[in-house]
Amino acid sequence: MAKWTTADIPDQTGRTAIVTGANSGLGFETAAALAAEGARVVLAVRDLDRGRAAAERIVAATPAARVELQRLDLGALADVRAAAEEIRAAHPRIDLLVNNAGVMYPPKQQTADGFELQFGTNHLGHFALTGLLLEHLLSVPGSRVVTISSVGHRLRAAIHFDDLNLDRKYTRMEAYGQSKLANLLFTYELQRRLTAAGQDAAALAAHPGGSNTELGRHLPAVIRVPGMRLLSQSAAMGALPTLRAATDPAARGGQYYGPGGPGGLRGYPVLAESSKQSHDTEIARRLWEVSEELTGVSYSLS
Repeated sequence: MAKWTTADIPDQTGRTAIVTGANSGLGFETAAALAAEGARVVLAVRDLDRGRAAAERIVAATPAARVELQRLDLGALADVRAAAEEIRAAHPRIDLLVNNAGVMYPPKQQTADGFELQFGTNHLGHFALTGLLLEHLLSVPGSRVVTISSVGHRLRAAIHFDDLNLDRKYTRMEAYGQSKLANLLFTYELQRRLTAAGQDAAALAAHPGGSNTELGRHLPAVIRVPGMRLLSQSAAMGALPTLRAATDPAARGGQYYGPGGPGGLRGYPVLAESSKQSHDTEIARRLWEVSEELTGVSYSLS
């Protein structure tokens, strides 16, 4: 089987891509690869100083790169709305939205709107952003929304509809698993709704396997010891599933990409399988309705 790499990314000239969390790690590698192939890339970041440094690194490697900065705090719905308004004004056509930013295993915290941090940032923030940008995606033939999940969507994962903020009992793993399961439920439900509406846009998901990035800074020390790095890979390799979902002409809506090695932790990107629960249409429909209620963002699909 051929190994899919950045050399397989088709020419991206003329495409506009929005990448959340693009200042470091997987988001940076995704943005840099898209820019290297000619895409106009908007780095949607919370910290503009770090975003500028990332943009400078991209331009240093690809002098002709077209990169722009957009402040975006996914943990504050007012900020998501403001950022979406600015993006819509600057980019009437959006070819690609990569919902990459996220938090992993932090101590219990809340977003500005009072949601558990991982669920509020990883899922609700991206749900709102996608809905607010959807009209500008639907106007572009072949546009894509790629949302990043994780192998963690299988670990003690469930959507706790009676306690979404896990106020009764918070564990980092359970909260992370809920948010990453939500990412997949959202992707599959969005694709079902796009198909039902006869839209050409596609929703896909990807996961990086085990990647050495800043995202893992809250992991227990036993997981971060040097020996465990044998089970992980570089951010550049971890970004390949995202890039394949975003650019491979053969990729289709509703697909999920991840590393092809043992356990899905390492290797070149291939089609991956997600949990049975992630395909539960009733859970997905209920999550969608709850997400619309919590964010105040409704999707217009017709």
